[in-house]
Amino acid sequence: MTTSVISGDGIFSHVFLGASDLQKSAAFYDAALGALGIKNLGPFGNGWILFGRDKPAFIIARPGNGDAPSSNGATVGFAAATSAEVDAFHAAGLAAGGTDEGQPGPRGHLPGAYAAYLRDPAGNKVCSYAFV
Repeated sequence: MTTSVISGDGIFSHVFLGASDLQKSAAFYDAALGALGIKNLGPFGNGWILFGRDKPAFIIARPGNGDAPSSNGATVGFAAATSAEVDAFHAAGLAAGGTDEGQPGPRGHLPGAYAAYLRDPAGNKVCSYAFV
């Protein structure tokens, strides 16, 4: 039995990332997160786009204060069930306008970790991890 260093105990209510071009960002996340079984739950309120499995947990939108989006130093990680899902996340994200920030493969800093990193069209760093 393998135990994960990172657990899925749900400590966050949601994650919000800024995007300057919502259409490009939505297409990117539709593809990359769709590979992980995470759905676009549609627009909400003042132009937010919500993603989740059963309820909204990830939001992209223009920053409320009107400033350009910036997430330098931040990374949002999405859980994958298998290394194949991580591979699919990375390939789909690249095909949908993302840029590579780390090819899929084992990560030595966490036991059993297999991950891939991307930048979304707004420059946010996202990744997907599976523990195998």
